[in-house]
Amino acid sequence: MAGQARQRRIEAEIQRSLAELISRELRDPRVGAITITAVEVTADMSLARVLYVPFGPARDPLPIEQGLNRAAGFLRGEIGRRLSLRHAPRLEFHFDKSIERAAELTQLIDQAVRADRGESDEDHESKRNPPTR
Repeated sequence: MAGQARQRRIEAEIQRSLAELISRELRDPRVGAITITAVEVTADMSLARVLYVPFGPARDPLPIEQGLNRAAGFLRGEIGRRLSLRHAPRLEFHFDKSIERAAELTQLIDQAVRADRGESDEDHESKRNPPTR
C-alpha cells in the first residue's frame, strides 16, 4: 500500500518536472508546446511511460515523439537530479490517443442526438453559425 502511494507521488512529480523541463529547457524544434497528460511508472521504478498531446492546433505526433525520445537521456538525468532518485526510470514517450478518441465519441454522440431530433448536419451548422447580413 505504501509502495503504491510512493509510486503515485513519483509519477506526479515526474509529470510536473517533465512539463517544466520540456517547456523551459528543451530546444528541439520538433517538440514545440506539448501537454504531459499522464505518467505511468512500473512497480520496480525502472520505466516511466509518458503520455503527451500537442498543445494548440493538430500536429503530427511522430516528429514530436522522435524529438522527445531523442532528449530522453537528458530528461532522465534531470528528473533523477530534481527528484533525488538514485536510479531514475527510463522514459518512453507515447502520443495520448484518449483525448482524440474522446473528441470522436463526443462527435458521434452529437450526431446521434441530432438524428433523434430529425436534424441534419447542415441544420446544426446553421444554428451554430447563423448567416450574417
